[in-house]
Amino acid sequence: MIDLHCHILPRMDDGPATMEHSLEMARIAVKDGIRQIVATPHVMGKENAPDLIRRNVDILNSELRGEKISLEILPGADVYGLLDVRDLKNYTINGSDYLLFEFPHSHLPPNAEEMIFAVLLEGLKPIITHPERNPSIIENPERLFDLIRLGALVQVTADSLTGHFGPEARECAAYLIRKNAVHFLATDAHSPESRKPVLSRGLRAAARLIGKEAANRLVFANPAIVLSGKILDV
Repeated sequence: MIDLHCHILPRMDDGPATMEHSLEMARIAVKDGIRQIVATPHVMGKENAPDLIRRNVDILNSELRGEKISLEILPGADVYGLLDVRDLKNYTINGSDYLLFEFPHSHLPPNAEEMIFAVLLEGLKPIITHPERNPSIIENPERLFDLIRLGALVQVTADSLTGHFGPEARECAAYLIRKNAVHFLATDAHSPESRKPVLSRGLRAAARLIGKEAANRLVFANPAIVLSGKILDV
């Protein structure tokens, strides 16, 4: 499996505090069947510059090889949607046109459509992260559907489907998946303890909703297309 959203780089944000914690996350991921992870530290301003992210990805990959952990880390970022749109191209997933695009956790801005359109005009493909945990979308999923119609893609947190983020997020995630409004499952993991890099539980929950073949696309085929930079046909 491929995890497109994971805070696995040490000492960069609210993810792991040490390299050993990062390595423990890697061991958990490999045991779960994950073979590639996009490292996505939060980018909300001038912190975590692109060169710093790539350098830390290289360091972690070197540590993984030294520990003989069969996992590849690729560069990306969890980009705050209120950043200057001209800066976003520096934070794409593995050098592709795709990037993780995070709205404020508390609400969906009234100009969300304009924000997504501005990203698309830059030639980028925004992937909206964990919308099932956003109160505005929980209350009115049609707002997310409008963004998808514009050209946005959607990533749901795997553990939302298991109830880890509460019943409202679980119900919203299930509804979005049944409506074919989800293109990726990812862990959004932050630690080897409370928010682990585990996809399999969410994958099984998705398979119960839409069948195994369709669920598998969310963690195999679709993220592989993103990493290759090809166009995802939705």
